[in-house]
Amino acid sequence: MRVSTPFNHQVPKDIAANLKWRQAVHARVRDDPKYVSVIIDACARDPLFYLNGFGWTYAPKDDHPFPKLPFILYPFQEEGILDIIRAFRKEDLLIEKTRDMGASWMCVSAAAWCWHFVPQLSFLLGSRVEQYVDQPGNPKAMFWKFDFLIDNLPKWLQPPGYNKNEHRRKMHVENPNTLSVIDGESTTDNFARGDRRTAIILDEFAAVENGHRILAATRDATNCRIFNSTPQGTNNAFYDKRQGSIRKLRLHWSMHPIKSIGMYTTGENTELKVLDSGGYPEGYEPFLDGKLRSPWYDNECKRAGSDREIAQELDIDYGGSGSQFFNADLVNQAIRDHARPPLLVGELDYDDSTGEPIAFREDPNGHLRLWFFLDKNGKPPLEHKRSLGIDVAAGTGASNSVLSGWDNVTCEKDVEYANPRIRPEQLAKQAVALGLWLGKAFMIWESGGPGRQFGSRVEELGYGNIYLRVREEAISKKVSDIPGVAQTREVKLAIVGEYRAAIEKGEAINRSREALNEALEYVYGPDGGVMHARASSKEDPSGAKANHGDRAMADALGWKGVKERALRPAVEGPPEIPVGCLAWRNKMREQMKAKPNRQLDSSWRA
Repeated sequence: MRVSTPFNHQVPKDIAANLKWRQAVHARVRDDPKYVSVIIDACARDPLFYLNGFGWTYAPKDDHPFPKLPFILYPFQEEGILDIIRAFRKEDLLIEKTRDMGASWMCVSAAAWCWHFVPQLSFLLGSRVEQYVDQPGNPKAMFWKFDFLIDNLPKWLQPPGYNKNEHRRKMHVENPNTLSVIDGESTTDNFARGDRRTAIILDEFAAVENGHRILAATRDATNCRIFNSTPQGTNNAFYDKRQGSIRKLRLHWSMHPIKSIGMYTTGENTELKVLDSGGYPEGYEPFLDGKLRSPWYDNECKRAGSDREIAQELDIDYGGSGSQFFNADLVNQAIRDHARPPLLVGELDYDDSTGEPIAFREDPNGHLRLWFFLDKNGKPPLEHKRSLGIDVAAGTGASNSVLSGWDNVTCEKDVEYANPRIRPEQLAKQAVALGLWLGKAFMIWESGGPGRQFGSRVEELGYGNIYLRVREEAISKKVSDIPGVAQTREVKLAIVGEYRAAIEKGEAINRSREALNEALEYVYGPDGGVMHARASSKEDPSGAKANHGDRAMADALGWKGVKERALRPAVEGPPEIPVGCLAWRNKMREQMKAKPNRQLDSSWRA
């Protein structure tokens, strides 16, 4: 359904009829020069009349003999342009889109109409490199689109007094009639510094490496920032901005009248459900995978090089577009099947000197969440041993330090502690208290970064049931005397990979919705390893980088603890003495004194 503006309904939207209408207007202007003022007034009052009636666009890939075409807007583009114009001066707007929806043309056209008819406005166009802002002969450049639109207007419709040689310079264009200007910059660290603008338009913002600095620099420069982009994963400022309360304009391929021809999906019992019966080809072989599809979409999927490309270019799927490590569908299934609100929320009080637990105290704002009830004495159920995975952050508020408790028998996560403001040394006391309270749980953490401070304090407190590093590269898998997991790419990939498999197969039962959602933020790194999406960003505002403490990593470590306990069950009583060592020989001598007439075993060595 088309939006209502004063004069847009008068312009035919069929190409042939539109060209005839334009020809008739030109003839009327030629015969009656006073008619020019009527058209200019209509254009000034109606941006859709202006663009549909007199704009031209460049479309070399469309099925037309000439790449220059009348700029006839689709309904979703008309609505979008009006949304953009409404946002100018007032509020931020985020445009998330399928590739090739004309969003960049929409942004430039909205700014061009304002520049043409509204007095004393100031716009700033930005993209990640200069040639995408202003480069002669480059249709991808934003100013190239502006020039194409203005240069192809009828001479009588161009701004009075506008001389391209005088008023159009590199990265700048001014209107001598309205005194409005449009400038351009690449998104360097100095972008918009000291500026004051009507609006700032940032094209393909997800690809801007220093996006978080651009957000900070532009906040005071304008009341309106237009963020336009296809998704590129979750490790960028565009995704972070999208997570807030910003107004959003979503341009999905299904809104496009050409791309959506023959649209279909999967109905009940995996049966074909045709949504566009008039365009669905007879005898067409559909893909019944539950997604919204069309013959155009199916063909684009065939041409795509990867699922990631499909997610990024077509689906507006942020997780799939960023080399996501966990399978989003299976994680979401785990959330539906297993995630539950905690039964108890509070804090575990403990002796600050020794780490000895005192009592659990309920507090709705507490950091400790439990998925079990306590007995009448306020104690947790201790029928099974537990493992406690620990991800240690610096405690500056940038990211959480997390303790993740798992039942070694039921393979269920039923304990979670998350706190962004606890230092590693204090976290050690909290972890020791929680470990003792849970029946001396097996602790496992990464030894690098703040984990080193954490581990030293745990040892000082005398907590002994901890993970000792295994020499994974050795055939013997010999256990060392070094506490904590090595923080290497290969080890982390293996640990998170094992946890991923357990979640996706339903072996690990994670009750925490937040923790499962955080798992979706893990992506493949450029070195082939796995990392938190924010840690892979050069512009991580937290500054935590590779030392992000979060629930998913603590969960992965806790799951490793569960598997370690299954492989190496706790031995009751004193440890077995290796044959041949000094302690073994002393023991044999004591046995000989007790039984002097018994012959020595053949394995005895003096």
